[in-house]
Amino acid sequence: MHKVGIIGFGKMGQIRAQAIEEISSEVISIYDPEHQENIKYNVANSPEDIICDPLIDSVFICTPNYLNKNLTIQSLNAGKNVFCEKPPALNAAEIEEVITAEKNNSGKLMYGFNHRHHYSIKKAKELIDSEEFGKVLWMRGRYGKSVDSSFFDNWRSEKKLSGGGILIDQGIHMLDLFLYFAGNFHESHAFVSNQYWGIDGIEDNVFGIFKNYDTGLVASLHSTMTQWRHLFSLELFLEKGYLVINGLKTSSGTYGNEVLTIARNRTSVPKATWEQEERIEFPIDDSWALEIKHFFEAIESGINVVLGTSRDALTLMKLIDEIYKPKQHLGGDYGY
Repeated sequence: MHKVGIIGFGKMGQIRAQAIEEISSEVISIYDPEHQENIKYNVANSPEDIICDPLIDSVFICTPNYLNKNLTIQSLNAGKNVFCEKPPALNAAEIEEVITAEKNNSGKLMYGFNHRHHYSIKKAKELIDSEEFGKVLWMRGRYGKSVDSSFFDNWRSEKKLSGGGILIDQGIHMLDLFLYFAGNFHESHAFVSNQYWGIDGIEDNVFGIFKNYDTGLVASLHSTMTQWRHLFSLELFLEKGYLVINGLKTSSGTYGNEVLTIARNRTSVPKATWEQEERIEFPIDDSWALEIKHFFEAIESGINVVLGTSRDALTLMKLIDEIYKPKQHLGGDYGY
């Protein structure tokens, strides 16, 4: 049984605690400066109390973004295994610091890119890896939600605490899936906009396009917080057909049913038709438990983490840095 300490006990910390218990491990202590009353776990006085607790072998970091890097490094240096929520840090340079600490210590490190563990994503990855449909030609991802004025009341609306806006908050999951299916990208172009909320450094929309020169694959992304009706849509078109994921099973239920549509193309017009599609619905979300199980199995077996590694994190944050980099046009800088 793994003995866990959780730093940060807001929504994500509570989700992780429930999933940890579901797979028969134990939460020893939690720390949160704004913890609620009547918590059933021991409440530590500081993050250091959890990091230095000899009873705890794994630390889960579920804190605001700006704290992730330092807490991860402190925990690794204390000999702990570390599971850290996304984003892994504020930029790629911070991840490189973490990787240095990881190399100097023996603990396992994994990042919480939860979407890789949804059943629709796992099935799509299985089909792509089988090469049954040939290679991926292009991908299109749209991920959006709506926020209200309460968004201004927390750390997510301050760039120095969050690192950015909707891309690093939610769109990062879609980018991670792009990398999961494509490997990497060699060129990217993006427009970053904050025209609706008008918060300096906190974008409400990102439109991006990415290309892998080795395979020719091109992907397009729209990440938005002005999607008044919540949306998750990932389309993967291959040489011999397509895989389309619409909806995502979540506790809120606001993204609709999680459905994977599969179809083969044909050699004659009109190629794939609605009647030829196979629709698979995934009514259960086990992604939280599956993700933590992957982390604990790596610890138990001594093998490397495969999904959500520090190298995954570095590749992803380099791409986000590129998107956030100030652009030039004839009239001067644009972006934020």
